[in-house]
Amino acid sequence: MKILIVSATEKEISPLLTAIGIKNYVGNYLRICKHKNLDVDVLVTGIGMTATAFLLGKILSDKYDAALNFGLAGSFNKDLEIGTVVNITQEHFSELGAEDGEKFLQLAEIGLEGISEVVNESKISNKILEEIPMVCGITVNKVHGENKSIENVFNRFHPTVESMEGGAFLFSCNHEKIPCAQIRCVSNFVERRKKDKWNIPLAIENLNKTAIDILNAF
Repeated sequence: MKILIVSATEKEISPLLTAIGIKNYVGNYLRICKHKNLDVDVLVTGIGMTATAFLLGKILSDKYDAALNFGLAGSFNKDLEIGTVVNITQEHFSELGAEDGEKFLQLAEIGLEGISEVVNESKISNKILEEIPMVCGITVNKVHGENKSIENVFNRFHPTVESMEGGAFLFSCNHEKIPCAQIRCVSNFVERRKKDKWNIPLAIENLNKTAIDILNAF
């Protein structure tokens, strides 16, 4: 079985890379790995939708049986504890549209064609994946940190989490018909920036434990 793992940064999946080992590098972005009976390619894209979509467009093909996106996320839901791992199965490109005064208009509202929502309907047979709670997310270029903008985007889309790459990953996999899953761990709440309340080490630890468990379950 051949798996593609995608992450924005190497830091987010460093424990996973240590656990499975890197056999070879292809260019600056792709690492070739092996884990038990799995052939694993690891793509580190860099931050953001553009880098993620471009690099996935260059390497995605039917040679992959599944693609997994591992990363961190901010949570709009204060009941979702920091360190919780989630499976984002629906994404909105929340900034794709136009402003009309204080009102935000989505593409359909201004008569433009385009994809502003992505739903992952693919299935991967994996008992660990099946146990992870499924949530809705938004993909952004600018993470939210102002009370009014947080309220506005939540009222429009009711997201559970936000990231800077998730929608691009799901869009690319859907387009190429590759079964996929976007797995993220909550490192902070979406609020005015309070980095002293973030827990990135815990989020990375929990994310990578889950990632290794997923690979072992194939």
